[in-house]
Amino acid sequence: MDYIHLNEMEFYGYHGVFAEETKLGQRFRLTLSLAVDLKQAGETDELKQTVHYGEVYGLCKDVVEGEPKKLLEAVAEQLASRVMEDFPLIKGVRVLLVKPDPPIPGYYKSVAVELTRGIFV
Repeated sequence: MDYIHLNEMEFYGYHGVFAEETKLGQRFRLTLSLAVDLKQAGETDELKQTVHYGEVYGLCKDVVEGEPKKLLEAVAEQLASRVMEDFPLIKGVRVLLVKPDPPIPGYYKSVAVELTRGIFV
């Protein structure tokens, strides 16, 4: 299997359980790995044989900056579902959604949710 990676995209959204998260919002960092057969694209140099990652970025922006969810898990699931539905060449997707500044006490770099859907070898 071949892969396209969109690494550490950053968005501002209003997801979270706490009132201040849905009112003030916060940064989210997103990495997507897309399982795609890239052989034809490599041989033909044709965009139609691959996934336009600019369009994938736009979908991610719409989801993460869109309708607020309580849980990172819900945002990640929506991302995975939409990517698989909207881009038929994608056989699998791995979503790593990071909340760098969650409003919880303690010392840590971030919290994150990672999920994999479809065929991802």
